[in-house]
Amino acid sequence: MADILELKEVAFLAQGRAIVNNFSWAYAEGKSFALMGPSGGGKSTVLKLSAGLLVPSRGEVSFRGKNIAAMGRRENLEFRKEGAVVFQDSALWANQDIQQILELPLQVHYPDMSLRDRSGRVREVLEMVGYRKETDIRPAMLSMGEQKLIAFARALMCRPRLLFLDEWTESLDDRSAQRLINLVRAHKIQGHTVIFVSHDLHIIRDLADIALLIAGGQLSMKFTGTQIENDKDLGRYLEKEIAS
Repeated sequence: MADILELKEVAFLAQGRAIVNNFSWAYAEGKSFALMGPSGGGKSTVLKLSAGLLVPSRGEVSFRGKNIAAMGRRENLEFRKEGAVVFQDSALWANQDIQQILELPLQVHYPDMSLRDRSGRVREVLEMVGYRKETDIRPAMLSMGEQKLIAFARALMCRPRLLFLDEWTESLDDRSAQRLINLVRAHKIQGHTVIFVSHDLHIIRDLADIALLIAGGQLSMKFTGTQIENDKDLGRYLEKEIAS
């Protein structure tokens, strides 16, 4: 299967320090990839570089063979439409209500869509993620778990084929977390690509085709999900690495 994204000798520096250094990896389309490792090891930065949210200090990130940093406006919009991000802190607009937050991706990528169709899509996606409250309230009125549901719903609005997820089940109760895990599994079944950061080895075993251990801003090791599931010694070792 062809690669959808590739990082070539990527580095990212902040205040003169290398957060990510000489990182290379190609994500095959239709597969799921877990980015794991110790806190501060660079996995969330690798995710943001992969999603084109950060411009590498060195190296190149390409989507379907095109350098993301060199894309024109139209190409970049197509990339943003096909790929969607769920941030660890949800990153919801504080000065907009839930309806406005969820309609915004549709207004950007489907400017001719009617208000009725936008509202229908919002209701559909909120049903998928299990959100039951009003949509005319702002994020500050929601719990952290509810904000995560809205962030996930926003990512699904344009039916992306590429999902970037940063600790997307944090702050959720078990039932809500399982609902989102099931939605990610459905994306896998449909042949979509998923790249996610997680500290939860159970989720990694469940969803990842490939798991990348990132430490010190570099790719330390890689495994298949089957290896992690079947090798108990490896599982215990990775639990220690993730918790460190």
